[in-house]
Amino acid sequence: MHWVILDRDGVVNHDSEAFIRAPEQWHPIPGSLEAIAALTREGWRVTVATNQSGIARGLLDEPTLERIHARLQAAVAAAGGRIEAIAYCPHGPDAGCPCRKPRPGLYRQLAARLGAGLQGVPVIGDSQRDLEAARAVGARPILVRTGKGEQTLAAGEGRIEEVYPDLAQAARALQEEEHH
Repeated sequence: MHWVILDRDGVVNHDSEAFIRAPEQWHPIPGSLEAIAALTREGWRVTVATNQSGIARGLLDEPTLERIHARLQAAVAAAGGRIEAIAYCPHGPDAGCPCRKPRPGLYRQLAARLGAGLQGVPVIGDSQRDLEAARAVGARPILVRTGKGEQTLAAGEGRIEEVYPDLAQAARALQEEEHH
């Protein structure tokens, strides 16, 4: 079984410094929905792991986040793809919870839901936090230049082995690997 973990904001959809607080503020990055659809067609199980501290900060509530995720799921489905599971951390940066990236709790939740291991699983993110959480569980960290990706590269923290312009290119690379 092939599966992949995607960060949400900055990878699948445009990020916002003011947080995505309503479904109408959720806008996909060009090519991301098609990339998820292509992976789905190839038999990949696509999952999303996202820090959503806007909940702890009082900027949105969980029912609103569920509506945002419903919009995400509908957009992916309309493109012919499927997101099998979404895990999110509602806590703030100071809560010290095990699920907030860079801790790998969200990845472990997804693995448990899928009944799968994390070793070598591609994790596509735009921040150092995503990559650190991937390394912590033996997954495969992949950076995209969308969202905070350019800032992450410029900061030069930690090693970054794989970098792609966006989710579409990263997905294409994963598919090509599978065919070789």
